[in-house]
Amino acid sequence: MKILVTGSCGFIGTNLCLTLLKNKKNIVYGIDNFTDNYNFNFKRENYEELNKYNNFKLFEENILNTDKIKLVKPEIIIHLASIPGVRKSLQEPLYYIENNITTFVYLLEECKKYNIKKVVYASSSSVYGSNNKVPFNENDEIINLKSSYACSKKCMEVYGKYYNDVFDVKTIGLRFFTVYGERGRPDMAPYMFVKNIAEGKEILQFGDGTSYRDYTYVTDIVNGIKSIIEGKGKWGEIYNLGNENPINLIDFIELCEKVTGKKANKKIIENQLGDVPRTYANISKAKMDLDYNPSVKLEEGLTKMYEWMKLNKRICI
Repeated sequence: MKILVTGSCGFIGTNLCLTLLKNKKNIVYGIDNFTDNYNFNFKRENYEELNKYNNFKLFEENILNTDKIKLVKPEIIIHLASIPGVRKSLQEPLYYIENNITTFVYLLEECKKYNIKKVVYASSSSVYGSNNKVPFNENDEIINLKSSYACSKKCMEVYGKYYNDVFDVKTIGLRFFTVYGERGRPDMAPYMFVKNIAEGKEILQFGDGTSYRDYTYVTDIVNGIKSIIEGKGKWGEIYNLGNENPINLIDFIELCEKVTGKKANKKIIENQLGDVPRTYANISKAKMDLDYNPSVKLEEGLTKMYEWMKLNKRICI
């Protein structure tokens, strides 16, 4: 199968590509422009891993300038290239409009033009905002958006559904819930907390510690995407990909302490603008349609991530 993965050298993109490349019948094409939203060298290291496979080809370019959809004519596109980050989006909304919304619409236009029928794209649990009803269900009303990042992801969902229904470019949107694991983003709490606690550095606890998150290990996310590539799921739908087992911030920090074997040096500060008090995925729809079954418990996942970080010199101890 010919598969095009955008954001192929990022966190989730690399883990997905490495899984797909193990099947020699797959030809995986990547598009990545190596944005500097976090350490540029980490993405280069990811590329070096992917480049070991003969069935991988990278196009280093901006999607907004690409003609590779016409060139490659993939059977399916997995669109993971977006700018993440709630707090930065509060200061730079136009940056998120261009890189998340405009880029996605350009990709969909190329698919319409060249008759590419299947697009799976990354949305986010951020679209649920400060909804009080938990667990979050895909049919919940979306009215409490708290950041430009969340707005950009909701706009992507609207355009995805529009192209699915009007132009027959079949789309599935996936709302990811706080993904962590090997090759994880260094700006996310699981990576930062484990690294800083292990190195004896200060960590920031936002608020009183009662906020909670539904953390999802990256291999579970990859398996959810892989199920759609293999033919599961219903086109035009949105699916939550979470772990259905949230944990509050205080307990999460204690678990990071347990994994690293060190005590956290905490500084408690006020909640930040754009942060939401809770995320909690109802994954019954994904279980039914995708056979999605997250299997990595949080302590196991953090331990795997910690060991990988030590092995790859992401931690100085």
